[in-house]
Amino acid sequence: MKQLAIRRIAVLVSIGRHPVSGVPRYSRNDAAALGLAHDLARHALDISIDVIHAGQADNPALPEYLALGATRVSVIEPAADQDVLPALQEQLQGYDLVLCGSRAESGEASGMLPYRLAARLNLPLLAGVIAVTSGSDAIVAEQFLPKGRRREVVLSLPALLTVHSLAPSRLRYAYARLRAGRISSQAFPAGTGTAGSEWRIENVKALPRKLAAPEKRSGHARMQAATVAESRGGKVLQEGSAADKAQAVLAYLREHHLVDY
Repeated sequence: MKQLAIRRIAVLVSIGRHPVSGVPRYSRNDAAALGLAHDLARHALDISIDVIHAGQADNPALPEYLALGATRVSVIEPAADQDVLPALQEQLQGYDLVLCGSRAESGEASGMLPYRLAARLNLPLLAGVIAVTSGSDAIVAEQFLPKGRRREVVLSLPALLTVHSLAPSRLRYAYARLRAGRISSQAFPAGTGTAGSEWRIENVKALPRKLAAPEKRSGHARMQAATVAESRGGKVLQEGSAADKAQAVLAYLREHHLVDY
């Protein structure tokens, strides 16, 4: 094993929900971040990993992170009407690397927390990471890109990384680790942070279904389109009245049987 620049890693974890039953469970995205931290610790002498959760210590899903390999989960308990960002900012001082999932399992806006936290901590942020190797003064992160592409990015420390859900992980659930680990909590001082009156919780709304013309290409052509950027064709209308342009759009929809009038 060699001496690396990373000494302390913080892994931020949240609570997920089963997509069918809605029962609380560990977040699969944050579990991928925990797996990446353990991969780094396997190749170093003295890397410490702290798993941190902002919420309630009695949540039944938290012990699942112990079963996945966390020796302890540190819980910050802000008041119900407080923002968790100030508490996390105070807790994350002095870490070389902060890891978390790309988003929690609680709606589209959940992916904003890493960006807001990186701005508060004045840390560089790299999204969609699937692997990290560490040197003596920097890290090299492999970033997931669309169409199967990858990119290596060199980052100086400290830094914050969001881990892609497709990152490989060797974590295995073990009940013995769940019994041996522990959950510790500390209350965040009241009167600090953003008041809850500025937040509004709403049910997730169904998104409109996008109209798409049916595929008429062969399987080979569709496979090539998945890996090679290509033009989709089409026609750009710059001349004519608004009625002419609307008529062209309507003709396209009728041609591909996307409307029935």
